This record gives sequence, structure tokens and C-alpha cells, in this order.
Amino acid sequence: MASSSGNSSGSLQIQSSGPKEGLMDQRKRKRMQSNRESARRSRMRKQTHLNDLTAQIARLKEENDQIHTNLSITSQHYLNIEAENSVLRAQMGELSQRLDALNDILNYLDASKGVFGSGVFEAIPESYMNDSWNSMYFNQPIMASADLFLY
Repeated sequence: MASSSGNSSGSLQIQSSGPKEGLMDQRKRKRMQSNRESARRSRMRKQTHLNDLTAQIARLKEENDQIHTNLSITSQHYLNIEAENSVLRAQMGELSQRLDALNDILNYLDASKGVFGSGVFEAIPESYMNDSWNSMYFNQPIMASADLFLY
């Protein structure tokens, strides 16, 4: 009887441990499945994040290229304006010298009126100024080139 009770209690233990193991296996399978799903979602999030970063890199590179292009255009405009400014400064210097020379002539003529009396130097008649052949001497353009002025 002792042997039969030992056998029966042993079989009870196997039978009772069977459902526990099945329950544990089921929990383990659920946990593994849950872990797989979680890992899959994590990989998807990483992939989405990577795609977003790749798109952002492309946008930033395009924006950077635009900035470089704008900077290049602006630099070229600046150099053109600097060259034009140099030409204008040279023209201003030439015009200032011509003005000074004309003022010197006027001062000389005014000073010589006292020596020679009034009326020796007549003013230029209006008809002389309106004559197209004569006026070209008064309206000579001053030409300067940016190539003359290298910094």
C-alpha cells in the first residue's frame, strides 16, 4: 500500500505540475510574443526616425546650397558696385579738378577786370551756348574705367 500511495502521489505531482508548466509556458509564450511586438514597434520607430532625419538632411543641404548661391550672387553684386563706386569717385575727382580750374579762371578774370577796366572780357553770348557746334566743347563726358583702379 505504501508503494501504491507513493505511486499515486507521484502521479498526482506529475499531473499537478503539468497544468502549472502549461500555464508557465503559455505566459512565457505571451511574454515572448509581447517582446517581439515591442521590438518590432521599436524597429519601426527607429526606421521612421531615420527616414525623418534623412529627409531633414536633404532639406538642410538644399537650404545650404541656396544660401551659398545667394551669398555668391550678393558677393558678385558687391564687387560690381565697388567697381562702379571707384569709377564714380574717379569721375568726381576729375570733375572737382575741372571745377577748381574753372573757378581759378573766373577768379583770374574777375581780378583782371580791375586792371584792364570793365568790359574787356565779355560774357559768352546766349547764341553761342545754343549753337550745337560750340556746346559740344562744354559738355565733354568724363570717361573712366573700373580696370584703371585695382585695389
